[in-house]
Parts: sequence; structure tokens; C-alpha cells
Amino acid sequence: MKRWAVLTVLLYALALILLTAPVLLVAFGTWAKSSIGWQNVLQTYSAWGYWLWLVVLMAGQALLLLLPINLAERRLPARRPLELPVMVTAFFLANLFVAGVFSMLCAIFKDNAFNTFDLPDLFLNMANALNHNPATNASVPAWQSVLSFFLPVLVFWLIWSIIFRRATTLDDPDALLKRITRWLLRGSILELLIAVPSHVVVRRRDDCCAPAGTFWGIATGISVMLLCFGPGVFFLFVERIQRLKPKATNPAAALKN
Repeated sequence: MKRWAVLTVLLYALALILLTAPVLLVAFGTWAKSSIGWQNVLQTYSAWGYWLWLVVLMAGQALLLLLPINLAERRLPARRPLELPVMVTAFFLANLFVAGVFSMLCAIFKDNAFNTFDLPDLFLNMANALNHNPATNASVPAWQSVLSFFLPVLVFWLIWSIIFRRATTLDDPDALLKRITRWLLRGSILELLIAVPSHVVVRRRDDCCAPAGTFWGIATGISVMLLCFGPGVFFLFVERIQRLKPKATNPAAALKN
């Protein structure tokens, strides 16, 4: 079972890597005044932040698959192990919430939306790279910008952990798994319904940094949406394995024959 779980995680990572270039080209294509080319897209694959986010997503997918593995192996976990998928789900719900709110702020307040979380230096570097303007990179230390971005995520992670834990107090493992996928799928769809129109608005205005913020919302929504299909893909592998296994013969029936 663990081997098929690893394969599921790898397929998820491969899907994200393959979708990166098309999503970037569509989001920053020629339908607005400023656009990017293949050279800028390829530079994304060399950014450490891209691979860090990919590792975080793969780790989250792997942790969420621990519960399906126990269910497939007919091992019903105790209540304490169920807290892990609750915490992982709350983390991604927090990211969806922050990304959705931030995308909406970008559409309303333009580049001033970055002042809400004090994020100008973090996204200014990304915006400069997309606009072929590396000369105005921020001088503030990178760790301060990263901290300013993840601080609201940590706050909403705690809030969503409390909400989701109370909502799933009486769930059995199978019901909890269904609730996890349902919440993440609905949350990602709702977030994309906010991020995509916001990105269209800021791109048509030709804002400087706002498109980087709304694109982050789109990337987060797509990543979490694909994450929801991990347990389903895993159970497809499990069902395939069970069909391929030879049926056990009954010793008593064999003796009679």
C-alpha cells in the first residue's frame, strides 16, 4: 500500500510540474499589455521558492494519504492519529482563505493591497522578474518578507484547526476522509472563483505587482484542487491490486474435489 501511496504523491508532483508552464503562459499571456515568454517561464523552475512550495504540497499529499492507507489495510486508527489529517487540512484551508482574500484585495486596492500584509518586497521581486525589470529588486532581507507572508497563514491555520476539529469530532475515519476531500475541493473552487476574475481585472489594468498576488491565488487553488484527488487515485490503485490478486482457495473445498 505504501508503494502505491508514494506513486500517487509522485504523480501529483508531476502533474503540478507539467501544469506550471501552461498556467503561467495563460495567466501572463499576450491578452494584456505586459506578457512573459518561455524564458521567464523556465526561470520559474530555477526558483527555490517554487520547489519549496512543491515539497510542501507533496508532504501534505503524503500526510493525507496516511488515513487512506489505514483504511485500505483494514486498520481503523485511534482518535489521536486522526488529528494529523485534520491539521493538514486546516493548513491548506488557511492557504486558500489567505490567497482568496489577498486576490480580492489586489482587485480592489491594486498594488496597495500588498500593504495589508506588508508584502511588497516579497512579490516585488516576482513582479520585476515577470516584467523584465531586475533593477528594482527589494533591499529588505528575504526572511522578513517570507515571515510577513506566512504570519497570516499561521494565524488562520490555528483558526481553521479549531473549526475543522470541532466539525469532525464525531466522524469515523471513512467519514473524516470524505469530509476532508469535500472541504478542500469546495474551498479550492470557491477560491478560484475569486482569484481568476481578480487576476483578469488586475491584468487588464496592467498593474505592476497585483498580478503576482492574484496569480498566487490561482496557483494555490489549482494545487489544492489536485490535492483532493490524491485519495481517490490511491483507492483506484488499491482496487486494481485487489482485482489482480489471485483468489484464495478454500482448503476444505479443494479436498472434496
